Amino acid sequence: MGRDLQGTVALVTGASRGLGRAFALALAEAGADLVLAARSVDDLQLAADDAAKHGVRAQAFPTDLRDGGQIDALVEGAMRAFGRIDVLVNNAGIAGAEKPALDLARPEWEEALAVNLLGPALLARAVARGMVERRHGRIINVASIAGLAPVSRLGPYCVSKAALIQLTRVLALELARHNVQVNALCPGYFRTPMNEAFFATPKGQAVVQHAIPMQRLGDPKELAPMVVFLASEASSFMTGSVVVVDGGQTLV
Repeated sequence: MGRDLQGTVALVTGASRGLGRAFALALAEAGADLVLAARSVDDLQLAADDAAKHGVRAQAFPTDLRDGGQIDALVEGAMRAFGRIDVLVNNAGIAGAEKPALDLARPEWEEALAVNLLGPALLARAVARGMVERRHGRIINVASIAGLAPVSRLGPYCVSKAALIQLTRVLALELARHNVQVNALCPGYFRTPMNEAFFATPKGQAVVQHAIPMQRLGDPKELAPMVVFLASEASSFMTGSVVVVDGGQTLV
């Protein structure tokens, strides 16, 4: 069994830039048609255009996952355009407020939980209903190593990503009998437009040198093949797994 995704329809959230964009392009290269969602309209369309260069269909759906109505509209639009969704990559997320937990206000907790947990949960529910009917589907939740080990001053992010990992396990347990697989991917530090300025500073370089045994950041192209693997028949006996790709960071 290989990783040919011809005839597969994949929905990727947070697809306009960074890891989500890399995931979308890797899935397109493997032959998957794409439903791409994000809040950034222009960047999202550029990602769809680049994906289409691989000879697949790729359609952009500007969506704010904090809005349940927009989640429903996304799924309905995808079904009208493609007829089904075979793979869901719940990638959209935010780092949230960076401050001590005792200084966090309620809205700062609510924002991180809405984007990193509730949005993915509601989208998984909406998409999985069709997967259950067809008795086939794959859900990939992009969590973080911060969901496995705490990071100071990033409480809402850590908590929401830990909850996303547990959501993965619950869904995997409930949906296994319907032949729907649910797995989580936990990246470490990968170079993206969002973080490259920080990692160019002396403080950022110190993090790379002392926190990552491989002493470098990951390239999104090193993570994207894992999404293709989890989306493909090559992972047919995996569900409830939490896959860490972090250059050894969780070893120290």
